[in-house]
Formats: sequence, structure tokens, C-alpha cells
Amino acid sequence: MPGEEALAAPPQPRPRSRRAAPGSVLVAVALGGAVGASARHGLALALPHQAGSFDTATLLANALGGLLIGALMVVAPGAGRLRPFLGTGVLGGFTTFSTYIVDIGAAVEAGAVPLAVVFAFATMAASLLAAALGMRAARGLLARDRERSAR
Repeated sequence: MPGEEALAAPPQPRPRSRRAAPGSVLVAVALGGAVGASARHGLALALPHQAGSFDTATLLANALGGLLIGALMVVAPGAGRLRPFLGTGVLGGFTTFSTYIVDIGAAVEAGAVPLAVVFAFATMAASLLAAALGMRAARGLLARDRERSAR
């Protein structure tokens, strides 16, 4: 019957292999996470805020983390121990989506809906822009180093 193929289930993607990470990678991520979360906590202590007010510490953590994650993806594309330690561990522990969401909710509950909207968009925009800038800067530095090496 015409059009019957449109009713058929779409092809399913092949499942990716889920290999267990080596223990050393898990240790690297855990240690990096402890470092990143500790740095994030220190930043929150250095830049405290009241519920319903703009959380500069969360914005800075996410933007700085985005910048560094962007650069790391260019500089360390391999899957050695450094990238899981720094990327997933340190920077994953330093950046914080959960605090970002809690801060938005706290601002809404405090009646500061415009602040919640500004914070939501400003943090996301700053983080994404910073990641793009980190990638661009890292690519530029690598290209400059290659040019110097070629001379």
C-alpha cells in the first residue's frame, strides 16, 4: 500500500560498545573531581550571594570552565589520563549545572523572575561563548607553534 513505508519504525542506531574504563582513568576522574569541586567551593566562599540575587560565582565557574574545556578539547584530543583528569574531573567538578538550576529556582521563588531569566541566559551564553573562544584560542596557539617549528 502506498505510504506504508512511512508507518514503519525508523531504523535504530547500532548500540555503542560500553567498555568499562580502566581503573586508572576512574581514579584520575575522581581525583580531578575532588580538585575541581574544591575549587568551585572556594569560589563560592569568595563570592557569596543571597538567595534570589545574581550568583557571580556560578557564572564565573561555568564561563571559566567552558573556556578551559574548549581549549582542552583542542589541545588534548586523545583519551590518555590527562584529559579525563582535567576535563571530566577537574573542570567537570568546577563547573556546575546543578547550582545554576538551583539559583534560577531560588530567584523565581524570591520573586525575582526577571533576574532568573537574565541569569539563565547570561550563564548559558557566557559558558558557550567561552568554550568557543577557548577552542579558537587553542587552535590559534597551536597553529602559531606549528609555524614557528616549520621555520
